[in-house]
Amino acid sequence: MSGRRGRGAIVMQKEDWIGWRFPAMLLTAMGLSTVGDFVYLVAINLLVFEMTNSAAAVAGLWIAGPAAAIFTRFWAGSLIDRANNRRLMIWTDVIRGVLVAVIPFMPSVWGIYALLWLISMARSFFAPASLTYITMLVPEAKRKRFNSFYSLASSGAFVIGPAIAGVLFLVGSIDMAIWVNAATFGLSAFILLWLPNVDEEKTAGLNPLSWKAIRDDFGIVMKFGRKQSLFLYVLLFNLIILISTFAMDAQEVVFARQVVGLSEVDYSLLISITGIGAVLGAAAVASLSEKLSVKQLIGGGFGMFAIGYLIYAFSRSFEMIAAGFILLGFFHAFANTGYTTWYQNVVPISIMGRVTSLYGVAVSFFQILFVFGAGVTADLFSLRLTIIGLSFLCLIAVFGLIGMMLHPEQRKVFEVEMKKAG
Repeated sequence: MSGRRGRGAIVMQKEDWIGWRFPAMLLTAMGLSTVGDFVYLVAINLLVFEMTNSAAAVAGLWIAGPAAAIFTRFWAGSLIDRANNRRLMIWTDVIRGVLVAVIPFMPSVWGIYALLWLISMARSFFAPASLTYITMLVPEAKRKRFNSFYSLASSGAFVIGPAIAGVLFLVGSIDMAIWVNAATFGLSAFILLWLPNVDEEKTAGLNPLSWKAIRDDFGIVMKFGRKQSLFLYVLLFNLIILISTFAMDAQEVVFARQVVGLSEVDYSLLISITGIGAVLGAAAVASLSEKLSVKQLIGGGFGMFAIGYLIYAFSRSFEMIAAGFILLGFFHAFANTGYTTWYQNVVPISIMGRVTSLYGVAVSFFQILFVFGAGVTADLFSLRLTIIGLSFLCLIAVFGLIGMMLHPEQRKVFEVEMKKAG
């Protein structure tokens, strides 16, 4: 009897591994891309600052990415919903790897900006395509757990990426770090080659890509939005949270150094502590994802995340700002896992690329607007008042989101996940 039970346990473990083999490979590939993104982020900032010695030139890096996304995403979704997502992810990884590898050979910062524009365009395809591919590859019952592990991989990349960059700067150079980054994209593309084609037939019935098709696709997305008004409200609240926190992040170095008065060592330690908090939070959500509902992940995650930013805004010491950063870093994984799972279960796969891309246009546009607005407001009034205002804007949006989840008539939009799981 015990022998049979033992053999049964082994079979279950083997079946569980088979069921998770492809998702695990996808996690590895996307994790490598994310590590590469963080190595690239550190390296490109240092390279541009080394070439120009200009803070404005470095600030331009924060604008180039969202600007390229605006130019690309309004039509990228139409291509994503017609193309084979796995092949699209492979090609965008290859393109990013080649473009990143060319960066050290650029003689001027304008050449780097041009490459950054193209890299950001490729990323505008990769992110929505990967979300659609995940939704098709991973069964509904496993999406929440997959998303929790992806949050863990992303948080780990947040710590590992800059650490790898720092080691490469010590033993080699900025150029070496950039080339290693290019290699991570190549390795990610190689792993994706071994994943299955799960969307070979998904383009059936769609018109060939053209300007008319793009206009028609825009109408399809708008029609979906009108039918799902509660979905649009959730997107609106999430948009406000994203752009307010992005604007605060863009001023993070200046706020920490000039307003709070941290030294370079203190600031470096602060970033490390935040990364550790993010990893611990992602590990916690990975272990608790099966026990927590999507509503609990979204409400609790975003709520504590917003409180972390509020503590950060009022900080006057290293201890206080560190507490805020640990809190927002820890609970970001909860919020992201809950929101992503809910989004995957609400948006039809057939239009997910178009919905995600068009929403990304709005996000990118307002990110640019809020970064500029935060800079102007900080000059006219003060940076602390600007950060406090943005943190309260984030908190109000979170309250709106939680209020919607608790409202008797509106909370049904968050119960889709429960019905499907059942």
